[in-house]
Amino acid sequence: MTEQEFWALVSRNSPDETQENLAERLKASLTPMDNEALKAFDKFFGQQMRKAYTWQLWGAAYVITGCDTDYGFAEFRSFVISLGQEWFERVIANPDELAKLPGWPTVDGYAYPFVEDLDLIAGQLYEDRTGEELPFVPSGSVNPAGKKFSSRPKDLKAAYPELARLFPF
Repeated sequence: MTEQEFWALVSRNSPDETQENLAERLKASLTPMDNEALKAFDKFFGQQMRKAYTWQLWGAAYVITGCDTDYGFAEFRSFVISLGQEWFERVIANPDELAKLPGWPTVDGYAYPFVEDLDLIAGQLYEDRTGEELPFVPSGSVNPAGKKFSSRPKDLKAAYPELARLFPF
């Protein structure tokens, strides 16, 4: 599997595509692949999760949704990956770029930039076939990279001006 193939598989059709549709589409695409391709996909996914494990990105998740748990941040990073390579790279470089996203998945009228268990699909398929788990690779180091964001409203507005305008707190 190439990096280009990975991004083609994991990218949403549109920013507001539901997580259910995204997961079903990914599972359907991964199912016919052989075990080596599943391993390669899982490796690429883990690499992107690690790149996205930064305090700067977590601060953006906090502004948008109040995200304050490791689990929630993992689901947020899966969402950012699902936006595709171009958006992923833009957002990793400057998380405030998320304010330019042309649409958001929503739940009860609120932005819901989370994708549950997207990172587990390849591993589940592999386990169902082989009875063995894919080797565990942590999705980040013990702590996110960079300096922890300040949750003070004044500091968040300064660090994420566009997101703070879009998602006032």
